[in-house]
Amino acid sequence: MHNCGELAGNHNIYNQGCAVERRLTTRHRARTVVYLLLPGNKRRLCRAKNLSASGVFVETNDMGLRRGQTVQLAFAINLGAVTKIHRRTAVVAHISRGGTGLMMEGHGT
Repeated sequence: MHNCGELAGNHNIYNQGCAVERRLTTRHRARTVVYLLLPGNKRRLCRAKNLSASGVFVETNDMGLRRGQTVQLAFAINLGAVTKIHRRTAVVAHISRGGTGLMMEGHGT
């Protein structure tokens, strides 16, 4: 059996072939649309794949984002009888073929 390491921080680590979850907050599957405001007043509409208090993973095509870049987010959370609009500043944490991981400002490691 592989020893996959300890939990800490906010990202996945790989130790002896095992992925270890190191997130501080629980991710939840999301079915919401996220509006990204990019530098130069460009706006993009993206679908959130998962969401937590500290970040969101959005399905994106190549938008020219780079790791460490700051973006503005706006998204709606349905709370039953009430829908709340959340606006957050986020930093690009990682980019993959499937999308972009964004860390909400104030939730860094």
